[in-house]
Amino acid sequence: MLQRLEGKSAVVTGAGRGLGAAVAELFSQQGARVAVSDVDAASAGATASRILDSGGEAFGLQADVTSEEDAERLAALAVERFGALDVLVNNAGIASAGTVCEVTPEEWDRVMAINLKGSYLCSRYAVPHMARAGGGSIVCISSASGVIGQQAQVAYNVSKHGVIGLVRCMALDHAADGIRVNAVCPGVMRTPMLDALSAEQLDALEAMHPLGRIAEPEEIAEAVLHLAADESSFTTGGVFLIDGGLTAM
Repeated sequence: MLQRLEGKSAVVTGAGRGLGAAVAELFSQQGARVAVSDVDAASAGATASRILDSGGEAFGLQADVTSEEDAERLAALAVERFGALDVLVNNAGIASAGTVCEVTPEEWDRVMAINLKGSYLCSRYAVPHMARAGGGSIVCISSASGVIGQQAQVAYNVSKHGVIGLVRCMALDHAADGIRVNAVCPGVMRTPMLDALSAEQLDALEAMHPLGRIAEPEEIAEAVLHLAADESSFTTGGVFLIDGGLTAM
């Protein structure tokens, strides 16, 4: 059976662990060649090594998505190594807690730089390569927090709302180039971000979701795959909630 990303090349940011790693490995299983990017070089290399060990094609590289130079280099290297850049997954992100009075200006700037500016910069340098090749797909990871308000999460929520705005604008701006742009909005996922939480806190997070549990990264990766593949060829500007019913309440 033909693999869903056969012949395509992809860049996945924040792919050293968690959702990014799950996306990169799933993409490889579906035939894509993958540039595995992470701010931590060892983590990027570990994900790329797993792909190579399973017979896929990948390379890992250290890149800071808040750096214009790194964002430009990331897109250029993917084209240099693979001959094209068909899919970009803007996944790199960080969590943040606090009210507007508690979040420092430095923390605010850091969250906006990684969660929002990073998606802007990586897209800015991927779009010209995609346009010259006749099109592509950009998937930005927002969050259920990007469509609702939540207490004591002001910087994180605002950054994820911003990602959705970015997606909708890029979808309109680059439709004529054949570039589709969509957002995936997960609920709480079982990623290393949760490692510091107590069993009671994890129970509370699970109870927030009508399905009674939190998501596995592989479940969210399947939604990203759908938007990256040609099967979603008439889908752009979409905001897809994969949140276990969290925002339905």
